[in-house]
Amino acid sequence: MRNLKKYKYCKICILPNTRPNLKLNSNGICNACDNNNIKKIKEIKWKQRKKKFIQIIKKVKKRNCTYDCVIPVSGGKDSTWQVLIALKYKLKPLCVSWKSPARNMLGQKNLNNLINLGVDHLDVSLNPIIEKKFILKAFKKFGNPLIPMHLALHAIPVKIAIEKKIPLILWGENSAYEYGGDKKFKGYEMTNKWRKNFGVNEGKNISYWFDDNLNKRNLDSYSIPSSELIKKFKINEIFLGYFFDWSPKKIFNISKKFGFKSAKEPKTGLYKFADIDDEFLITIHHLMKWYKFGFTREWDNLSIEIRKNNISRKNVIKILKNLGFKKPKKEIDLFCKYLSIKKSKFYEIVEKHRNKKIWFKNNSKWIIKNFLIDKWKW
Repeated sequence: MRNLKKYKYCKICILPNTRPNLKLNSNGICNACDNNNIKKIKEIKWKQRKKKFIQIIKKVKKRNCTYDCVIPVSGGKDSTWQVLIALKYKLKPLCVSWKSPARNMLGQKNLNNLINLGVDHLDVSLNPIIEKKFILKAFKKFGNPLIPMHLALHAIPVKIAIEKKIPLILWGENSAYEYGGDKKFKGYEMTNKWRKNFGVNEGKNISYWFDDNLNKRNLDSYSIPSSELIKKFKINEIFLGYFFDWSPKKIFNISKKFGFKSAKEPKTGLYKFADIDDEFLITIHHLMKWYKFGFTREWDNLSIEIRKNNISRKNVIKILKNLGFKKPKKEIDLFCKYLSIKKSKFYEIVEKHRNKKIWFKNNSKWIIKNFLIDKWKW
């Protein structure tokens, strides 16, 4: 956990300084809100950034490869948008997916829709026995069941780009800019330093996970190629969110015009169009934010809406108070069934990762002192 001198909330949005990579300045404003200041966004020279993007793809096309770029996709709104951008600029993409063991029917339908936009696609399934052991170990060690997913999502596209000599990888938004991070990571390039800083593997090497079941051979698909190898094959990795204005609702509205379907109700958080392609892994990942950092996915979503000037902070606090905190019982059951663990074991792991720097026992209840919302039902 982060070494906090004092637990504080951003004065513009509602996120606390426990959120990884989010820092408050001397005015009490987080780096994500500072990045997304309406005035700053208006001052961004989008035309110049678009010209830079065009320059990059012109160089790519000159290499006359079978594919111009790799696009990591899940079938979500963002990956649909990434494909639309690539096709608009007459790039030939190879789309690549890590097949989540929790992919649901809606996720598959949206992935099929993405493919039908007119792209080649590889759907990569990894050894389910190894995958399950890896997910359980990641959950036990860091309270994060998505470490294997994040590693696979980054390693597989890079490996394929190297193998097939594809010169460009198109990523979506840069979380260093959208959600908080150091200035040096806010540009348009994805690098291994970026991956290390933003917790793709909690700052560890792949060898950290080796044991009697997990080893170099069976975790190869999760092992991200070195910076030297990426450079040797002249592969550029860029964030489309740097070149084109990105916001969840805007991306959704574009994607739905091309067949993307939202859910009837949010899976986790407040958006019906985000985090909807996975049945339980993503939900458990976001659930753990409550215990580790003292906020939930709803806080993430509403903070974005504050930054986009769609709602006031005061109204957001009212919404959160009415929502309260609810455990995703269905997803917890599915997660436990998938890992073959009892719910008592699940909660034992959860409690191991409760952040005692912010959580305190009040009689028999855990509470967060100086919580953002008055009269919260603990």
